[in-house]
Amino acid sequence: MSQPTEKPWTGRFTEPTDAFVEAFTASIDFDRRLYRHDIRGSIAHATMLGRVGVLSADEVAAIVEGLQGIEHEIEQGVFQFSIKLEDIHMNIERRLTDRIGEAGKKLHTGRSRNDQVATDVRLWLRDEIDTICGQIRALQRGILNLAEQHAATIMPGFTHLQVAQPITFGHHLLAYFEMFDRDFGRMLDCRKRLNEMPLGSAALAGTTFPIDRPFVAAQLGFDRPMANSLDGVSDRDFAMEFLAAAAIVMVHFSRLSEELILWSTSSFGGLEMSDGFCTGSSIMPQKKNPDVPELLRGKSGRVFGSLIGLLTLMKSLPLAYNKDMQEDKEGIFDAVDTVKGCLKVTIDMLPAMTVRPEVMRRLAAQGFSTATDLADYLVRKGMPFREAHEVVGKLVRYCIESNRDLPDLTLEELQNQGSPIIERDILGGLTVEASVAARAHVGGTAPERVREAAAAGWRRIGA
Repeated sequence: MSQPTEKPWTGRFTEPTDAFVEAFTASIDFDRRLYRHDIRGSIAHATMLGRVGVLSADEVAAIVEGLQGIEHEIEQGVFQFSIKLEDIHMNIERRLTDRIGEAGKKLHTGRSRNDQVATDVRLWLRDEIDTICGQIRALQRGILNLAEQHAATIMPGFTHLQVAQPITFGHHLLAYFEMFDRDFGRMLDCRKRLNEMPLGSAALAGTTFPIDRPFVAAQLGFDRPMANSLDGVSDRDFAMEFLAAAAIVMVHFSRLSEELILWSTSSFGGLEMSDGFCTGSSIMPQKKNPDVPELLRGKSGRVFGSLIGLLTLMKSLPLAYNKDMQEDKEGIFDAVDTVKGCLKVTIDMLPAMTVRPEVMRRLAAQGFSTATDLADYLVRKGMPFREAHEVVGKLVRYCIESNRDLPDLTLEELQNQGSPIIERDILGGLTVEASVAARAHVGGTAPERVREAAAAGWRRIGA
């Protein structure tokens, strides 16, 4: 038996690879995480080669057994990775040849590393999307539990970070339920378009061997083989789409984190983060810093960077495969790790925080938050809205000058400073409780609507 050369392509070359170039071009340090999917794809490929008569039954059996043994070696931590073999694909193929001999050299018949790596990444990312979707659902369950607990907990709603109108904390939480539900849908959409198989595209033009691509696609759980071999090896749309979806997930984490940070400050005080998700100061003994939500907010930049990096990488590449595309993986790997980590810590963090309803209610009553309710009252009495807006604005100014709030005004003051059409039925209607209860339409913040929306959310996620 002839001894394998150090590289899979040395026949054309007369000089060894420069040592620095060897390290510079290798990807084994990061693409080794694809080993399970590379082995799975190789087993399906070998099985197909046996079905079409390119390999004998004994050769297929030896290859499959050898690959399963290599997977065990990697999982046991005894596999010796070599940078000289560049990537996970050649490391596994070389080890297979060492284990089973000549049959191992036949595994690569009818394929290229170009379609092999494209297949591996799709298999890996498909599994990761499934994990992320499961985590999103777990986060949504946590949000629904909190929303139900706080369906009637009144808090200030903001626009421009100014107190605007009273809402319930449950209603506020359900806004994030909707955001993460859209994230779930985007991930599923990405998975659907991802689930086509490049294998069989070979280097770029397909292969002369009588391969059965639909069989391999079915073995690997793909919906179908990719229709064009050039597109099969050069497409990274699926990765860009995932990163775009992941970036939007991180926008939602960043927004949620910003609010948790604000609400846990002494200036707001509506929430207290659990000690397990905070740190102290090295110099100020009184400090309790919300480091976890701050990191969640900051980690959005990593995923945004991965998206921009891949878009930039792909924007000028001619068909078909180019070595530039090796740079796709680290950004995808990092984004997956970041999103999964953020999901895990948020799932654990939300139920551990302490909500202070009395503080939230007090803050909601500030800033004339029921002014719109008074304007709506005047409209129901027949006053045009723009006129009602001006009348209530004057009443607010009167309250500012007298250091009072709208619910504190007497009926006489409301009539004299505002409008004579205001009647006694307004009294008691300007509290934050009345304001929240009045918004009982679908999608509104009234407690009964929050409970209904939470129940609908449980049904939507199948829990």
